Amino acid sequence: MLKKFDHEIYYALKKEVEKQRYTINLIPSENIVSKNILKVVGSIFTNKYAEGYPGRRYYGGCKYVDVVEKLAIERACKLFNAEHANVQPHSGSQANMAVYFSVLNPGDKILAMDISSGGHLTHGVKVNFSGMLYKTYFYSVDKETELIDYEKVREIAIREKPKIIVCGSSSYSRIIDFEKFSKIAKEVNAYLLADIAHIAGLIVAKLHPGPVNFCEFITSTTHKTLRGPRGGLILCKNEFKEKIDSSIIPGIQGGPLVHVIAGKAVAFKEAMTKKFIRYQNQIVKNCKVLCEEFKNRNYRIVSNGTDTHMFVIDLRNKKITGLQAQEILEKVGIITNKNLIPFDKLPPSITSGIRVGTPCITSRGMKEKDMIRIVEWIDETLKNRENEKMLKEISKKIRRFASEFPIYP
Repeated sequence: MLKKFDHEIYYALKKEVEKQRYTINLIPSENIVSKNILKVVGSIFTNKYAEGYPGRRYYGGCKYVDVVEKLAIERACKLFNAEHANVQPHSGSQANMAVYFSVLNPGDKILAMDISSGGHLTHGVKVNFSGMLYKTYFYSVDKETELIDYEKVREIAIREKPKIIVCGSSSYSRIIDFEKFSKIAKEVNAYLLADIAHIAGLIVAKLHPGPVNFCEFITSTTHKTLRGPRGGLILCKNEFKEKIDSSIIPGIQGGPLVHVIAGKAVAFKEAMTKKFIRYQNQIVKNCKVLCEEFKNRNYRIVSNGTDTHMFVIDLRNKKITGLQAQEILEKVGIITNKNLIPFDKLPPSITSGIRVGTPCITSRGMKEKDMIRIVEWIDETLKNRENEKMLKEISKKIRRFASEFPIYP
């Protein structure tokens, strides 16, 4: 048994289970997988090397591996109505890297959303490979509305003539108009990449418009709203199939994680059920209630609301930084993450805001009425952050509350 053989790892695992059971997780990029997914990701498929693709492996003994990967590919294509899917990326970052490598040369231009407005590290930030290898330009949100100004995106695109335009975000809470981005990309003869890592589940449930008809490339993670194992996914048109597949192997990866691909296949099948669609609808309902409750308590919400599973709170009027809020909330059992607000004057290590979302707590069965209690506890915690006695009382309430909900969907 693990407990006897490796007590240190057993202890960490045990404490992580307790943490997830007794806390409220509001990080929008995290979720809880089903027991079926846990089972296959922890299966003996982890023993198998399978470099290459179904029917074209560099190793023997891949008969059942091929079955698994073919199923994952077929289900992903069906789920998103895509022409081709590559299910091998180990992460969303590597999915983006593979797309860049398939059509860009070092020094080519990328146009993407600025990270403080909601963009991602792999969309051209200088400290990331995408910013190191390519010449990057950024569009921001409007300073007043904090919404994407598509005309300004067009102006930058016409001026800079990027080879690829990236749309999609990690903290933008509003609907992204893929059709408008497509028109801009066509006007400047650029490829269009939609990074739907956060909103993939919402797209499946038709709660957010899909990008398949408008983009050459689509990347996603499988572990956020899609509620699968940690990993990446690429969708593309058939004309780019060979370029994408060769970018993954032999381009940037070796052996695929077959046990994770098996988990992805199960997740895609789960996403085809009515239960999954109801879950996605509840995510959005919960998020909208959570957002309105914060607004009722004089918290400023970036873009003044949300259309999705998350939003960002500007904490400047509360005289607290994002880092301070994250740390004090974790102390009482509420897990969030610090996040930049548009045009933030503080660095990413501190930030002026926090990002909150509802995928994880919705997976546990929490509903609209529970959102009200959660906001009350957050508000009480931030107001009484110097009162240790009060924080202990709040922590007890949160622990009792969280324990009422299962940690498996």
